[in-house]
Amino acid sequence: MKNFVVFVGMMGCGKTTIGSLLGKRTGINFVDVDLEIEKDLKMSVSEIFNEFGEQYFRKIEKQKIFEYVNEKNLILSLGGGAFEDEETRNCLKKCATVIYLKASPSCLFNRIKNSINRPLLHKNFSVDTIAFILKKRIENYEKAHFTIDTCQKSPDEIVNKILRFLK
Repeated sequence: MKNFVVFVGMMGCGKTTIGSLLGKRTGINFVDVDLEIEKDLKMSVSEIFNEFGEQYFRKIEKQKIFEYVNEKNLILSLGGGAFEDEETRNCLKKCATVIYLKASPSCLFNRIKNSINRPLLHKNFSVDTIAFILKKRIENYEKAHFTIDTCQKSPDEIVNKILRFLK
């Protein structure tokens, strides 16, 4: 199995849940980039967006991702917009197995509708808003090495499928 795996996809697609479970099943360290940024800045992602703006957050996010690109044994979960950056995308595609966790806008909406920490959804939160964001990002998400639809699958089913792909 390749030992550097990166999860990409929209908020609510399961990157943290699946990454954590895959880490437990393989014994490989799991890191959620957003959580690491929150620890470093002692602020939530939403607070960072609100206080400093998305551009600032993306700069910090990219720096944090590049701290990990030389790791050999790591499972990394990226924020939903991180794979939009071409340099980040190209680098990760060369040094890791990138897995896109795909989910429909309605599936994503149902998973995150009660969440208060989604900075891009504070205004006009709806299935249509999620669909709009996804439409802008899907071309890059689909550049991942492997795609798995996470709707109507349990975390164990998803991890089992990923493990078969990684062998």
